Amino acid sequence: MSTEKPAPNDAQQPQSAENASAAAKPAAAKSAKAKGSSVIQIHPAGERIHPKKAEGRFAKLRIAAVLATQFVFYVIPWFNWNNRQAVLFDIPERHFYIFGLSLGMGDLIYMALLLMICAFGLFWWTTIAGRLWCGYSCPQTVYTEIMLWIDHLVEGDRNKRLKLEKSPWNFTKIRIKATKYLLIFLFVAWTGITFAGWFNPIREFVPALFNGTAGGGAIFAAAFYGFMTFLLAHVMREKVCLHMCPYARFQSAMFDHDTLIISYDAERGEPRGARKKTADKQSENLGDCINCTMCVQVCPVGIDIRDGLQYQCIGCAACIDACDEIMDKMNYPRGLIRYTTEGALKHDYEEKDIKKRLLRPRVAGYGAVLGVVVIAFLVGISQRESLEVDILKDRGVMVRENTKGWLENSYNLRVLNYSENDQILTAKVSGFEEIELTGLPEGGLRIPARETVTIPVQVSTIPEYADKGSHPIEFEFTYREATDDAGKPGVLVEESTFIGE
Repeated sequence: MSTEKPAPNDAQQPQSAENASAAAKPAAAKSAKAKGSSVIQIHPAGERIHPKKAEGRFAKLRIAAVLATQFVFYVIPWFNWNNRQAVLFDIPERHFYIFGLSLGMGDLIYMALLLMICAFGLFWWTTIAGRLWCGYSCPQTVYTEIMLWIDHLVEGDRNKRLKLEKSPWNFTKIRIKATKYLLIFLFVAWTGITFAGWFNPIREFVPALFNGTAGGGAIFAAAFYGFMTFLLAHVMREKVCLHMCPYARFQSAMFDHDTLIISYDAERGEPRGARKKTADKQSENLGDCINCTMCVQVCPVGIDIRDGLQYQCIGCAACIDACDEIMDKMNYPRGLIRYTTEGALKHDYEEKDIKKRLLRPRVAGYGAVLGVVVIAFLVGISQRESLEVDILKDRGVMVRENTKGWLENSYNLRVLNYSENDQILTAKVSGFEEIELTGLPEGGLRIPARETVTIPVQVSTIPEYADKGSHPIEFEFTYREATDDAGKPGVLVEESTFIGE
């Protein structure tokens, strides 16, 4: 650790222009400078950040979040539902399956609503709790955390990793690095294969991949996703959060005075300074911060939270765990670094009143929009028919006389079966006192599961009823599952026109 004053490091300085609080550096930094304190450089500019492993209650929560999210990613595709993959986004067949929900191309509105729910849910949550999503569930954070686990498992803790980086290349270093990269390769390879398995039936894709019969598109998807996981989570790591993540840039639009953030309590911590455990901080005119820099050493993006809220902070709370551990050793109260709000730090209200500030206009606004979208999705899904019929008028022959001497119009019925069971479709038509529908098979038209069938039909009527011009008619379609004769049938009513002579 160097004690010389370094050149400014973007990752260490507060970004006041992009701060959620738009505040200048807190009194902590000013006090240190006024006393002529030296600046301890933990992460020299341009060097790779090797964060120390944090342990504590929030570290356990991060582990739980990683395990939960990766269970969804790696395990869910292997679940079956109604004799098919439980969750499958079948791009070639243009059909999406989400457990019992089966969505075709005509249901893209529901996929759009799901994306809107995710977006407004994130906005709403950010207004309340800041970047907790980034700190615990963001794929970049999760995969980076897994890479750090591999680093720690193979290379050891932070000090050992720093020593290994500076050591010359020899057999031991090559063995350690080779072991680490083998584990990383296995991890990213399986990650890529799993990703492709969300879009191709994974129980078929994995054997096909190993016996050489998998499709080129699926192999490319697996290789690309695996490579990007390696690039972003291992090679770039914190650089993604520092320089590439757009969410970090526009989060200030969602933060307000009452948003939960990680903050350093400068009033309590300053003036900071080293001291013995038995020292009387009051007599030495020191605050609770002993300037141990543990909060910086555990930070995965290499910032100093004591410089104030910065847009690079992902809210992972590693600094809270590290600081609490030091406070325990010094017999000081926990919470020098803690989750709090700007309003509570400024003593606009008590910390115990933070929950009361949840009901505020910004939260209510995002919540209202989110509620409307959720209701629209649920209502749409509950009222959606499993069968859709499009009536296409045959423009080749507008009207003709059939063998009975009746006027006849031709139509094409395009029937889309969104369900996972074969459907039997019957139809009748109305609009004239004498009207007849022909072309459908006797007993009804069988529509295979998840298929689209187009069939020509004819509608005819007595010439006296259909004079020159266009006349409204109505098709009524009845459908039921092919294996369920006793079930209640569904009914669709579609309007069309009949062209007279």
